[in-house]
Amino acid sequence: MIPVTLRITLTIAVICYFILILHYLKNKMLELKYTLIWLAAGIIMGVLIIFPELLSAFIRLLGIESNMNGLFILFFAFVIMTLMTLTSIVSRQNMKIRILIQELSTLEKRVRELEKDKD
Repeated sequence: MIPVTLRITLTIAVICYFILILHYLKNKMLELKYTLIWLAAGIIMGVLIIFPELLSAFIRLLGIESNMNGLFILFFAFVIMTLMTLTSIVSRQNMKIRILIQELSTLEKRVRELEKDKD
């Protein structure tokens, strides 16, 4: 069971987390589609603060004896999933940039050829 003071502190931290995410979204520091990952993480954190026995039940279901070990494993899994998602986003952006550079180079070559023909 989580002590009351810790539960209050964690609740305040999650509320600050949501305020920060919404601030980033409002100031266009994050796009909505990328913000959904962080909002989902905040919702899961909030649910686990309100119902900590869900975490214990899930950890026992996985066959892990210690709550701290289970929490560490779940945290590590979340970090890995987040890194995979962000790596996927970066890879797609890299491909788009490469295509744009190729198209720009082609257009610049055409412009130079047209300017040469004009002279």
